[in-house]
Amino acid sequence: MRKLFFIPIISLVMMFSGCPAEEVEEPEKVWKKKAKVAVLVTEGFHDGEAYMPIGYLANMGIHSVVIGPEKGIVKAYNSDFKIKIHKTVEDVSVDYFDALIIPGGKAPSKLRENEAVVDFVKEFFETGKTVAAICHGPQVLITAGVLEGKNATGFEGIKEELKEAGVKYKDKSVVIDENLITSRTPPDLYDFSRAIAKSIMPEKYEKKKVEKKDKVEKKEEIEKKEEIEKKEEIEKKEEIEKKEKVEKKEEVEKKEEVEKKKM
Repeated sequence: MRKLFFIPIISLVMMFSGCPAEEVEEPEKVWKKKAKVAVLVTEGFHDGEAYMPIGYLANMGIHSVVIGPEKGIVKAYNSDFKIKIHKTVEDVSVDYFDALIIPGGKAPSKLRENEAVVDFVKEFFETGKTVAAICHGPQVLITAGVLEGKNATGFEGIKEELKEAGVKYKDKSVVIDENLITSRTPPDLYDFSRAIAKSIMPEKYEKKKVEKKDKVEKKEEIEKKEEIEKKEEIEKKEEIEKKEKVEKKEEVEKKEEVEKKKM
């Protein structure tokens, strides 16, 4: 899984960074069947915290739509990467998406100042659908007033702000509290992305869990069989050695008897 995590990143940069590439639309039937995630950004987003989850989810067959306060191309604060915001928060409906991702960077401090963005995030959270925020991302959730009493994490620099908002802060790579998923920094991105995918497609992960269990049970069965065969082989060897020992003893006794008669 970790290898697959990085496969689509280059193509995704082409798709979302505003490069002049032709967009290919999928058939409507296929589009409707796909799980869809909203990725909320604006100027100053963190490149990896946006692109990595998009790439991971793409490998799982989950489609991402980049949304923000305004349409257009925005730049990451930590690199020259850019991303295209396809829809504004006022253009989309909460009902359309299965999850919302809020990457970190400097963007959250701007997003939290936008009333339409905060209203969208609050409405999304209250539906019970997955809302995932990493690094400074939880700042938008603080402004939306949805974190009181929640277990969550985030960048060390906003730890006190989270606590003041009523958060039970946990210093872990990923913290899950009902529909809320939070992580700290880029090194947590694998756990963060996996948790999002698992919340959207639990049946796929349950299937993998069953397959893993079956694999373990099959391995244990093979090992048990090999152990029985090894034990039988040892017993057979001991039996042969015992028989040879008896035969050798009888041969010696027979030889001694013959020599005794000669005397």
